[in-house]
Amino acid sequence: MNTLTNEIEHYLELLFPINRSVTGSGNRATLSTLQEVAPLDIIEYPSGSPVFDWVIPNEWRVREAWIKDAAGKTIVDFKWCNLHLVSYSEAVSGLFGISELRRHLHSHRFLPDAIPYRTTYYKRDWGFCVNSTQMESLEAADGPLEVLIDSDFNPKGSLTIGELLIPGELDKEILVSTYLCHPSLANDNLSGMLMTAFLAREVISWDQPRHSYRFIWVPETIGAISYCAMNESAMKRIQSGLVVTSVGGPGPFGYKQTFDPNHSVNSLIEEVFAEENIDFITYPFDMRGSDERQYSSQGFRINVASLTKDKYYEYPYYHTSLDNLDYVKAEYIVESLRLHQEVLARLDTERTYRSLISNCEAMLSRHGLYPDTGGARVPEADEPTELDLILWLLWMCDGRSGTHGIARTLDVSVDRVHEILTTMEENLLVERLA
Repeated sequence: MNTLTNEIEHYLELLFPINRSVTGSGNRATLSTLQEVAPLDIIEYPSGSPVFDWVIPNEWRVREAWIKDAAGKTIVDFKWCNLHLVSYSEAVSGLFGISELRRHLHSHRFLPDAIPYRTTYYKRDWGFCVNSTQMESLEAADGPLEVLIDSDFNPKGSLTIGELLIPGELDKEILVSTYLCHPSLANDNLSGMLMTAFLAREVISWDQPRHSYRFIWVPETIGAISYCAMNESAMKRIQSGLVVTSVGGPGPFGYKQTFDPNHSVNSLIEEVFAEENIDFITYPFDMRGSDERQYSSQGFRINVASLTKDKYYEYPYYHTSLDNLDYVKAEYIVESLRLHQEVLARLDTERTYRSLISNCEAMLSRHGLYPDTGGARVPEADEPTELDLILWLLWMCDGRSGTHGIARTLDVSVDRVHEILTTMEENLLVERLA
């Protein structure tokens, strides 16, 4: 086992037991540990702060939670597994009959040995998650069941995020975002938050990246929304990036496309898969998923893709206690890390052009790029001519679209696109921005 694999395995074991949620000390402890890998800053956003249509919730703190039978025997205990307690459960102390308790109990329909993962972030409630054996014990218990949840909500608390800004030759940034709000779930998403730290460390080691990089570790949904609200101007300048999630399972590689299926990020990911001879699954963009729906919203429109290994929703242990360190392996994360490194390395060299002729079309003859004799040309269904491509490139070079995505749309090689754009730049039709 190589040094990198050993290092990742060490941090998997260190971080897996920590109880994480959308707020709380577990998130701070996780980010503090990740600082050993990459020099990220830990930032606090106060509870109660309005963030667009949302409000940052009060900070949740839990000390203990359990269920005991009438004889005092513990049947369920948060200390055994942090998935046993529904995240953001309010405080409870009392005796309950099973008929009353049942609505607060959650078990998995298809995996009897699994403890499911459940939350109640935005509605004050409480509950326990149990496997089938524990459920049977609760159902069979004689007399009332004693329930204790020692928790509270701190209105003066905060939501914790991690941030690492890596300057490059250009001010133009690439976003890499992952989420850290899940408790002891290894693929979704301990694998993502950990791999992102190692990916950031790799980018720091580059002699001089062309682009600047914005790495963030945020609680899913509310964290991404809060970060966008607190950094609105900077985020609205970003055009592309990655959301890192589910990169450590034994299953197949795949990627979820950006909202624009022709964007360069998709082309680059597919190039990397093809060159590595990796069969992969393509998942079209949709509104179910992770924080891509925040970054791709109308106000921001950042094209972010996710390169996955055993994608969320797709594997049977998703959101259960069986998504553990027997399922996720350091060597799988190393494989994903290598592919992410290659994608970022290519994205770093991506070229972007802007047309200098925006009001109607250019007079190509004045630039020496139109046939001397007109009227003879009839469009054909064959491969586009150089003149066709010049016209399309003038149309498509908007200062935001990268050349890999343009080549994908035009169904021609990126080398040919670069060759023609170089000629157009020499003839003052376009300017290169990056």
